[in-house]
Amino acid sequence: MKHYDFAPRFEQIYLRAVARYGQGVRQAAGLFDATETAWLAANGLTSQHLFDYAEDHAGYGEPGLAEAVAIETLRHSYFLDFQQGHWTGATIDPAKMPAKSDTAGGIPWLARLIPKTKAKLRGELPTSLMYGCAGDRAFFREHDIGPSEFLGLVFRHEQDDAAIIAWVKARRQAAR
Repeated sequence: MKHYDFAPRFEQIYLRAVARYGQGVRQAAGLFDATETAWLAANGLTSQHLFDYAEDHAGYGEPGLAEAVAIETLRHSYFLDFQQGHWTGATIDPAKMPAKSDTAGGIPWLARLIPKTKAKLRGELPTSLMYGCAGDRAFFREHDIGPSEFLGLVFRHEQDDAAIIAWVKARRQAAR
């Protein structure tokens, strides 16, 4: 695992995932060889993360390579700096997530997005959830927030939901 070459290595793996998805690979488990899977794990990632990007790349053209690099660079930093390169072993229970219609600070989707983003940061998303999915992207677009920008916000305020909500409210006002 190396810091300096993380982004270009991630880019190579992302592009392989997109190509392999385009060739018909439709399961995360079949997307990478053992060396690639080991590199992902050593850097706080899973094949599922790349599968989700490849699937949405093929279906929507989003979030795209640049945004994926930005998101995963933040995750990588959290993994190495705060988790000392070790998985927590936990995943959040999707059944316990706030509903898509729940609000935080009166803002729909935000009540769900905050714990989902924290789980992304910690590497605790189950395979059934993707950070930056179509629903998340609709929220980000509506509020003029980049997905990696929001992940960075949560990184800075992980223990302070009120600060996250206040920031989003301010951005929401500016976007109108």
